Amino acid sequence: MAKVRILVAKPGLDGHDRGAKVVARALRDAGFEVIYTGIRLTPEQIAESALQEDVNVVALSLLSGAHNTLFPKVVELLKAKGMTDVMVIGGGVIPESDIPGLKAAGIEAVFTPGTATTEIVKYINEHVK
Repeated sequence: MAKVRILVAKPGLDGHDRGAKVVARALRDAGFEVIYTGIRLTPEQIAESALQEDVNVVALSLLSGAHNTLFPKVVELLKAKGMTDVMVIGGGVIPESDIPGLKAAGIEAVFTPGTATTEIVKYINEHVK
């Protein structure tokens, strides 16, 4: 079976990527193929990268508070590109009250600060298509 390919991306103007890098490293150490995009990308750039890299998972990381706008936009753009089988997960400083809306918008799982990287790995292993 081919390795699961994961795009770790930082949408918007958020310039803090230490957490995203920690998650990317943990995913790589768990045996996934990981592509890290770097910071300050538009949802369009993220969707295009996901298409070009033929990923199974897009992992979005955001600390700026714009998750309710940017995360659903990425999902919408992936669908527009026909990538309906790509799992989108999110993480960062996200209030619990925002999680139901994100899930309704197509974010399959949301990981908040303090989530063990092993929990993220386990989720991906159990849910990737």
